[in-house]
Amino acid sequence: MNASYAKVIVNGSPISKSNFKLFNLNGRAILPYNSGHYHDRYALYEEEIAYQTRLQNPNITITEAVIAVLKVFYKSEKRHPDTNNITKSIFDGIEKSGLIINDAQIRRLIIEEFYDKDNARFELELFGESLYQMEYTIKAKEVIDTPIEYSLPPNRKNIKIPKAATKEKKSDGISCEICGKTICKEDAIWANKGKTIICRTCLKKLF
Repeated sequence: MNASYAKVIVNGSPISKSNFKLFNLNGRAILPYNSGHYHDRYALYEEEIAYQTRLQNPNITITEAVIAVLKVFYKSEKRHPDTNNITKSIFDGIEKSGLIINDAQIRRLIIEEFYDKDNARFELELFGESLYQMEYTIKAKEVIDTPIEYSLPPNRKNIKIPKAATKEKKSDGISCEICGKTICKEDAIWANKGKTIICRTCLKKLF
């Protein structure tokens, strides 16, 4: 049955696709289902999303462009995946369920982050653009909340942010983990979420 609205709720802590990729001998990214390792979690999570989506929306398919409103509930305010990265995980599962034809249908997206230590989950609503339109406003709060402050991860706390560039580049005691050369901060590229440092020359050789 063709429809213009659907809602999906999937319990459990959302996970990011980028954290579960393995690579085959040809360097192509793969997502294993039954390797027996931690990486299987993503593929199983995608299957769970597809199953719950179809269970909650039997015989419904949305074929038109949609507005998506995604509410993500984490157990912790700070220890959770990047919310922007989990949308791929969720919409891959939604597409696999058959509720939508392709995630390219999602032309407008609102993501909201919440915290529920007892019931981590995501709630997704899809609205067909033929019947619905999106409006939003941002306004100052009458009562100011306590800010949620973020800090650098432990492996980057001792690294100072470089000042304005000067004509002469000096070594900052940072070494490229590929070629081993000592490089300045201006030539350092942070990879693997800040855990790996490589120089620009080695970065070019990877492509």
